[in-house]
Amino acid sequence: MTDVNARIQDLIDSNDVVLFMKGTRDMPQCGFSSRVAGVLNYMNVPYQDVNVLSDADIRQGIKDFSDWPTIPQLYVKGEFVGGCDIITEMTLSGELDQLLSQKGVAFDQAAADKIREANA
Repeated sequence: MTDVNARIQDLIDSNDVVLFMKGTRDMPQCGFSSRVAGVLNYMNVPYQDVNVLSDADIRQGIKDFSDWPTIPQLYVKGEFVGGCDIITEMTLSGELDQLLSQKGVAFDQAAADKIREANA
């Protein structure tokens, strides 16, 4: 395992929910990262944000690690969940709620329901 892969694996192992994103949860630097962070923030999901723009090794390394070409990338309890489009679809279908519940990750169910109501 390379050094960058070990760093990524440590981040994933050390946090129940990790979002590799461009920017930070409070200041996303791209629309896709902003959308996923916005969902997690609104649903009050506790998560670790990792700004790939501040570390070139992580920025490329996470793509190689997951074999997924784009950022953001969401991991829940060690499982790669997906990028922006997948998280958006899962949020609107309720699958993200189910995943978080199954994995024992706290979130605001009422907020998740409001997202779906607003997008119905």
